[in-house]
Amino acid sequence: MTTPDTPDKAADKNDKTPPIPPPVDVISQTSHSVVINGETVSYQATAGRLILKAEDEKTGEKPKAAVFFVAYTRDRPAGASEAGYVAARPITFAFNGGPGSSSVWLHLGLLGPRRVVLEEDGRPLPPPYRLVNNDYSLLDKTDLVFIDPVTTGFSRAVPGEADKQFHGFKPDIESVGEFIRLYLSRNHRWASPRYLIGESYGTTRAAGLAGHLQERHGLYLNGIMLISVVLNFMTLHFAPGNDLPYMLFLPTYAATAHYHGRLGPDIPTELPALLAEVEAFAMNEYALALLRGDALPAEERAVIAERLARYTGLSADYVLRTNLRINIHRFTKELLRDRRRTTGRLDSRYTGIDRDAAGEYDEFDPSYALIQGPYTGLLNDYVRRELRFESDLPYEILSDRVQPWSFDDHQNTYVNVGETLRQAMSMNPHLRVFVANGTYDLATPYLATRYTFDHLELDESLRGNITTGHYEAGHMMYIHDPSLARLRADLAAFLAG
Repeated sequence: MTTPDTPDKAADKNDKTPPIPPPVDVISQTSHSVVINGETVSYQATAGRLILKAEDEKTGEKPKAAVFFVAYTRDRPAGASEAGYVAARPITFAFNGGPGSSSVWLHLGLLGPRRVVLEEDGRPLPPPYRLVNNDYSLLDKTDLVFIDPVTTGFSRAVPGEADKQFHGFKPDIESVGEFIRLYLSRNHRWASPRYLIGESYGTTRAAGLAGHLQERHGLYLNGIMLISVVLNFMTLHFAPGNDLPYMLFLPTYAATAHYHGRLGPDIPTELPALLAEVEAFAMNEYALALLRGDALPAEERAVIAERLARYTGLSADYVLRTNLRINIHRFTKELLRDRRRTTGRLDSRYTGIDRDAAGEYDEFDPSYALIQGPYTGLLNDYVRRELRFESDLPYEILSDRVQPWSFDDHQNTYVNVGETLRQAMSMNPHLRVFVANGTYDLATPYLATRYTFDHLELDESLRGNITTGHYEAGHMMYIHDPSLARLRADLAAFLAG
């Protein structure tokens, strides 16, 4: 029989692994200036990771995740009181979508003080890429905080916690909401005007946050800005029994075919006139034809097929073989098949080359391939060289590590945060919404956005709180310089009220 003091037990004690120290915030702060609209703006840049914690009955607080962010805060003018300046100076929290995307696109494409340079005509650039001062930044109008949700950027669950607990509709909103609450508290910004800006799935997150922050924390927002919108997933999901996307994507198909010169001579040459004509057809004759389904007579089916061929640049025979239902993957592959080219999803103006020109689906999205290299390379250099933040982790630009993304709260239903937004606006009648869409966006087409907002059932007294912007560009309309200038002006006007 051994005793507690036997050599074996003593060895066990000596070999015991020391406890892992609790994770701590890591912050790097630097000073900079940038010229925006001819005005020199001095600011502090803060890059780092904040530790999100959950309340725990035994320990009080339990670390859950380290969330990476980059914040830009304009220097307070000499003589201005802190309280007065904070109350007047807006703060905007920004994020992209995916799910699985970091905030790099809004950060280095539109909002931040530095911007990625791309070729105007869409040609891919060879490395090394260029980062320049962003004359279109919103830093002159609002402080900016870019958030990378867990498993994107440098954000990770802490040791002992699973990343997958954050990979879902509800936990994502809760964790990003907790970051916003913590940041406002740590930086004494609860008295500031507060805004959100999200892109793509980030618009889903933003609408969800508008409701969550109100209900959970009593945190009312001044406004949300939605770039390339998806609130109602029924409008985008091509599936048997759901005919909505076929009609809502049609104007964007027509714009794409028009851009690539695939439409006949009888088509309106001016894009606005073409889109108005296609929208009317999509929401009337085409919608009724889809509604009738198999009961649509053959002769009427042939007429609808001819109209669809006229607007899409595809053959009437091909349209008939799709049963009048052209999904996005077939369209991007079929439109330029005779040229052995595919069209982009994020921006249908751009074309790609597949190995198999006879295939049904494209092999990659050329509009994403165009931007992936420049944005990835420049972010990794910028955050280390200029912001002085070091990490050996890979910066996850757009990660599939978040999959499968959980929509358990929406089993047997389509995700629709339009109702969340409607309720948030009803509870907070001062909440304003800005909506931006691109003509050539086949990821979140503009007519789907219009349909969503036309079906909010928002009280008439609140409809004036919604403003819209339409840009002759794609999903990331800011990579098109003329659209960038217009979008910047529209966002600045929105922030000014």
